[in-house]
Amino acid sequence: MPAPDFNLSDFLPYRLAVLTARVSKLLASIYEERFGLTMPEWRVMVHVARSEKVSIREIHNCVNLEKPSVSRAVAKLEEAGLLAKATSARDQRLVEIVLTPEGQKVLEALIPEALAVEARLLGALSEGEREQFSELMERLHRELDLNPDAPKRSAKDLPSSGSSRLPAE
Repeated sequence: MPAPDFNLSDFLPYRLAVLTARVSKLLASIYEERFGLTMPEWRVMVHVARSEKVSIREIHNCVNLEKPSVSRAVAKLEEAGLLAKATSARDQRLVEIVLTPEGQKVLEALIPEALAVEARLLGALSEGEREQFSELMERLHRELDLNPDAPKRSAKDLPSSGSSRLPAE
């Protein structure tokens, strides 16, 4: 039994997980209904779009999903014609994944909807609160960066200089 002063509802990791799950499920309802995409497929597509060419290993390291989920998402997206695989010009042993023109069209239609969800959520905060929230999240990331047992952030997930805009799920 937990210590008497422990309240799961007040425990930061739990609160963050619940908030993240709620936002992810809200977004998933949009991209699943409109485009038939699952959350892992959406994450893979967005990561491939920001990377242009990427390996499954690189996707796995950046999208906070298990390797089997990434592999299944890539296979389904390839079957649907939204992603394509090609042998890497740098290393013939590696396979690179790219968005197809159809995949790009899907993202171009979907991203404005995802940004609208983000804007609605962030609209609950003042501009100062949004900036403070972004800085507080970054401070928590930096604290985790100091912990050798914490998973490392991808270089792509580091904040851009001068930007306080929060990334969408």
